[in-house]
Amino acid sequence: MTILTGWFQRPTSLHAEEKNPWGSGSGSGGGSGSGGDGPRNPWAPQPGGNGGRRIPGPSALDEFIKRARGGGGGGSDGSGRPRIPGTPNAGTLWLIGVAIIVVMWIAFTSIHAIGPQQRAVVTFFGRYAGTLEPGIRLTLPAPFNSVMKVDVREIKTDTFPENGGENLMLTGDQNVVDVNYSVRWDISNPQDYVFQIADPKSTLRATAESAMRAVLATSTLDDAIGSGRGAMEVKVQQNMQSILDSYNAGIHIQGVAIKGAQPPEQVSDAFKKVSAAQQEAQGNINKARGYAQQILARAQGEAASFDVIYAQYKLAPEVTRKRMYYETMEQVMAHSDKTIVEAPGVVPYLPLPGAVRRAPDAQTQPAQTPAPVQGDAQ
Repeated sequence: MTILTGWFQRPTSLHAEEKNPWGSGSGSGGGSGSGGDGPRNPWAPQPGGNGGRRIPGPSALDEFIKRARGGGGGGSDGSGRPRIPGTPNAGTLWLIGVAIIVVMWIAFTSIHAIGPQQRAVVTFFGRYAGTLEPGIRLTLPAPFNSVMKVDVREIKTDTFPENGGENLMLTGDQNVVDVNYSVRWDISNPQDYVFQIADPKSTLRATAESAMRAVLATSTLDDAIGSGRGAMEVKVQQNMQSILDSYNAGIHIQGVAIKGAQPPEQVSDAFKKVSAAQQEAQGNINKARGYAQQILARAQGEAASFDVIYAQYKLAPEVTRKRMYYETMEQVMAHSDKTIVEAPGVVPYLPLPGAVRRAPDAQTQPAQTPAPVQGDAQ
């Protein structure tokens, strides 16, 4: 009971001990209270004056609010810090910053430097608006105008297959061949190249594959791996250009080059043996043709010689007949054993048992035409 009585009495004592925050001398009427120990009343006018008289003036709180609003002190920038005379205020700085950003935006999106090898395709909100030639060109800033630069002089090269490996195709004679080739191309129409095809490179590769397979389907394996490559390359180039022109792709095919054409790796050994046999057969055919040409030339020479002899025979038959007889006997007896006796009184039969038969000499020149035999001779 005593504890509760003490708690009820405590607020009363606290209220009695509370002091006036503006000093003990200030009354309920709002006096100055300058003689007390507490702080000075901020609502009271500042002390001073002539002869001890008080002159009305702004209070300390009024001065503080005035300085906080930037209207006092003469050198404040609104944040309590002194301001340098002649400098722009915050609003002016914002305007200058916005102006700089606008100028940079116009400069970077309206002025375009186009190189000699380039053409620029201009669009107005996505719609084609024109093509810019090389030089310094001006357009509306983005996003009103968009500019896409295209290199029209660079010759690009695509290889097939792109990452190596096999590229198997079927020939017209039902053979499978692994073909490696490349396609050189450039841009002929920037407008069509940008707008007509969504992915020009993929379209070009698909067109090249289709054209090469179509040409190989009408060619043989020998044409693909032999001398027929040149004609195949021209056909593939023409087919590709025809297809791309039908698409309005704006692409010009510079050329097609077949780098290699060989059978698949699984049958490479067998194909090499077949190729070796074909080459050997072709060599034998060439030899036979050469021999036939040689025999034919010899026969033609003999026929021409006979024509000359026949012309002489018609002029002097007896002399020509004897000459032909002598020449024939010379050829017959050139490599045979013979004995010629011209002295008179010699026995016609002359055995020579100790004579050694001489082997025929292939390099011996043909003997001169023998003189007519006089007398008995064997």
